[in-house]
Amino acid sequence: MNDNITKMPVVLIGNSFKYEVESTLKLFFYAERFAFSENIADACGERYVIAGAEEGRVYTEVMLGGTSEKAEKRLERPLSEDSAAAEHELCRLIFHILCRRTGTAPPWGLMTGIRPVKRVVDLIRAGLPEEEIYRVLSEKYEIRPDKLRLAYATAVNQLPILDRIDSRAVSLYVSIPFCPTRCSYCSFVSHSMDSARKLMPEYVSALCRELEIIGDIVRENGTKIDTIYFGGGTPTSISAADLRAIMEAVERSFDLSAVREYSVEAGRPDTIDEEKLRVIKGLGAQRISVNPQTLNDDVLRVIGRKHSGGDAVRAFGLARKVGFTNINTDLIAGLPTESAESFRRTLDRMIELAPESITVHALTIKRAADLFAGGNANIGNPAAEMVDYSISALMEKGYLPYYMYRQKNTVDNLENVGYAKKGFESYYNIFIMDETQTIIGAGCAASTKLVYPGGRIERIHNYKFPYEYIRSFDKLMEKKAEVVDCLRLLQA
Repeated sequence: MNDNITKMPVVLIGNSFKYEVESTLKLFFYAERFAFSENIADACGERYVIAGAEEGRVYTEVMLGGTSEKAEKRLERPLSEDSAAAEHELCRLIFHILCRRTGTAPPWGLMTGIRPVKRVVDLIRAGLPEEEIYRVLSEKYEIRPDKLRLAYATAVNQLPILDRIDSRAVSLYVSIPFCPTRCSYCSFVSHSMDSARKLMPEYVSALCRELEIIGDIVRENGTKIDTIYFGGGTPTSISAADLRAIMEAVERSFDLSAVREYSVEAGRPDTIDEEKLRVIKGLGAQRISVNPQTLNDDVLRVIGRKHSGGDAVRAFGLARKVGFTNINTDLIAGLPTESAESFRRTLDRMIELAPESITVHALTIKRAADLFAGGNANIGNPAAEMVDYSISALMEKGYLPYYMYRQKNTVDNLENVGYAKKGFESYYNIFIMDETQTIIGAGCAASTKLVYPGGRIERIHNYKFPYEYIRSFDKLMEKKAEVVDCLRLLQA
């Protein structure tokens, strides 16, 4: 009850449009929490939102700073016949009021979904020319022209790969959810090595066993493995011996002859050494990530990293020495205390190192992250300036945008974009955004996404915590029957 005192009241009258109304509000208040109700009496105080719908109209009242503004829109079709259109028009009313009242114009307009490129791809496949696609999306979502151009360029670069998706094949995700420490911005389910070390032998054993079970299922159903991705956490947090054991289990359990891409997130530079890199390369992975996020030592300390920018550069050089010719690096625009100039220096230095791909994430203030508590402190963060610079700087150097996703609670309502030199696009990254290929997850906190013929998607989530994963392993394996059913249908 007391927790609601700090939340903005949002009253829904005559509708159940909670998700889209909240998503629209998050475009302007990314570090805010909301108290939803259906009781008009809860619309009180100096801040609240009323979002109402009737058979012939939608209406809203937005109260900010003790001053309210109201708006309504007559519907072309009754609410009962087209609730989606009513929902969209209601959110548009709220959006326009908040644009005026906050002085903010979200660059992606009303678009709140995480996959803007998927909409562009669908319109290209429907035969619409570029300018018509811009017009359709601009009119419906009021997206800024430069973001439309970025989404279109990303779609064009994706299409040749999407056209080669084998929907009968599957990708494999291997979860190693451990990190040396937890970064302040991180919301992933990851566990510090200090707390997890005693569980590691049992965890590695259970993960290898799960890989063998999945391997049996894949083989018995005549299914090919298309891509493999080791993620986390930070996979290189574990020892070289444990990493070898897991990768050998993959090699032993699956036919890798048809694999088009094998990636391992080496991740944090303070976990990378030559022995681990040689294990990764020796057991078949061609693509790795070295992810400094920033080369600014002061910012690294603020976010809880124990390495320096120099360590990141040395780790990158070590990966080249070992022989990796496909390296990705991740950067985050908008980290606490990072200036626009500091970000430019980081990006320029990474471009000098010439990785095959660079992914630029915009800072997201997730509730599960330590940073959320001070989310409002990031208002005025120059993330948008950083992102704008990254687009021009990377494309001028021949890095093309090839995948994109957006998240709630992102500073300035920005996007995350992967850029790559031609021919070095990550298939796995594209597949997970496009949702047209089954991805089987193994390990603690992994998620399996089953894509059935016809497009139906079902998800299976592994236990989030290592001790649960180990303790309830047999129960978890019972869920593999769903995987069997999906693969049989894919091969039918």
